[in-house]
Amino acid sequence: MSLAVGALPGLTRRAAARRGIGHLVRRFARNRLALVGFIVFVVIGLAALLAPWAAPFSPVRTDFTATLQAPGPRHLLGTDELGRDVLSRIIFGSRASLEAGVISVGLAIAAGLPLGIIAGFYRGRPDDLLMRLTDAMLSFPQLVLALAVAAVLGPGLAKAMIAIAVVLTPVFMRIMRAQVLTEREREYVDAARALGAADRRIIWRHLLPNSLAPIVVQGSLNVAGAIITEATLSFLGLGTQPPTPSWGSMLNAGQQYLSQAFWLSFWPGVAIAVTVFAVNVAGDGLREIWDPRTR
Repeated sequence: MSLAVGALPGLTRRAAARRGIGHLVRRFARNRLALVGFIVFVVIGLAALLAPWAAPFSPVRTDFTATLQAPGPRHLLGTDELGRDVLSRIIFGSRASLEAGVISVGLAIAAGLPLGIIAGFYRGRPDDLLMRLTDAMLSFPQLVLALAVAAVLGPGLAKAMIAIAVVLTPVFMRIMRAQVLTEREREYVDAARALGAADRRIIWRHLLPNSLAPIVVQGSLNVAGAIITEATLSFLGLGTQPPTPSWGSMLNAGQQYLSQAFWLSFWPGVAIAVTVFAVNVAGDGLREIWDPRTR
């Protein structure tokens, strides 16, 4: 009996360690593909952050003596129709893509979480109103709705991020509502109510922390979609405006030179594909470590 009692603290500590951040990191690291994706995303983020030092040339300075040069020792990825270094523009263009991916998803989470909590916790008329609004927005394809909102707001990266956030907000609202509907029936919520805890305390101290895992996973996956949407808006002239580089606008500018300078469209396309792949596999790794079925 004494042995069993003495063993309990050790077992408790080991169980807590398994549930801790260190255990999640180790589970994530065991997924080699997800780890590679995360490292690639970090490298791209560092390149965007250190773009003024990482880029070999100015991304906007023109050189009409070096127009449409093929990749070579001086310009590793070639130059565009104005003599601008393609590598430098891709490095600086990563800023627009990552800002759109991270900031727009952050705005969508900030808007969707409180609305989902209100709908799931209080039910009734607020739930009916918010869910019908969500159903109406989700009935449109995300890209079409983003194009419509961006067209109303006008061109520009900031407005494109707002448009993407508007499109993604219903997704996080529904996820949060579903989580709150499940968690509000748990015993710990009944115990908190029995102790006289107010609704605000129950929401912020109990429901929200226990409902965040699916939001984090969905947010990481939506970053990839937001990057593609920003590139599409920039390709159509509704995102980042010239001369500021953006992968989408570089694709648009290079399409008329495909037969003589394929690198103008090839390298921005590769940058988009690699970044989206890295974000997707890293997001799958997060989903795996938080999915109870994989534990």
